Amino acid sequence: MKNILLPTDFSKDAWNAIFMAVKLYAELECKFYVLHAYEPKKENIAGFKSSTRAGVVYQSLSEASLGQLGEIMEYLEENHKNPKHSFDKISMAGGLVETIRDLIPKYDIDTIVMGTKGSTGAKEIFMGSNAVKVLKHIKNCTILVVPESYDFQKLESLVFPTEYAHFFPKNVLRPLLQLVKLWSSKVKVFHVAQTFSLSDRQKANKEILKKRFEAHPTSFHKVVIKTTVAEAIRHFAEEERTDLIVLTNYSHDFFDRLTQEPVVKNVTFRTEIPLMVLPDFQG
Repeated sequence: MKNILLPTDFSKDAWNAIFMAVKLYAELECKFYVLHAYEPKKENIAGFKSSTRAGVVYQSLSEASLGQLGEIMEYLEENHKNPKHSFDKISMAGGLVETIRDLIPKYDIDTIVMGTKGSTGAKEIFMGSNAVKVLKHIKNCTILVVPESYDFQKLESLVFPTEYAHFFPKNVLRPLLQLVKLWSSKVKVFHVAQTFSLSDRQKANKEILKKRFEAHPTSFHKVVIKTTVAEAIRHFAEEERTDLIVLTNYSHDFFDRLTQEPVVKNVTFRTEIPLMVLPDFQG
């Protein structure tokens, strides 16, 4: 049984993430937890003179949250007939990151699937602040971020960028290998760098990676950085028409640089292709 958390703010991008999740894992036994974490606006609580007033505000938010979650449950029960899937709703007061951090061990969550906001008038999809926060602060769970406009049909191929700087433990790649096997996906290992002269350690890590993917159709590619790592990955993924970009979330890996490169400012990554970040079990 796979336990999947679906954070929602009841927006179009959150719905799209739900749709991708149920299609991506259609052949697996899954329990989906649809989560709404709510906090009152600061201006609504700044003037509280009594706990009674605060209680009224939180009660109102709770009722609205449960009502909208109930509508999602009704829709899924009526329109999603997969016998392998079941759904439950969670409504909690608090910040999204803190709530998710508490729920991962409580419900033994394997994967978080959430949406990103669309950028008006632009082709690119920019990650919203919630997606950025979750990616930066949740390290022990697979995270899949789905662009608002992405219409998932099948996982035909995926891009796996790497610098071969890290050893890849089996447990880190397990969520990815599960999907690759499920969909018979093509894996495109992508080395983006200024130079392709590998150290002995990098060569060893590359050989390990070959072994990890040896049961699946895998190809190896390399591109010299012309702008940024993030842009190179995005261009390659779009040119290859892949269905997913997969990163490992090592504390010192180039994933960190994706959040620091000036060209992407505060939005981590921009792409029309879903982004999966595998957990960091060493950090």
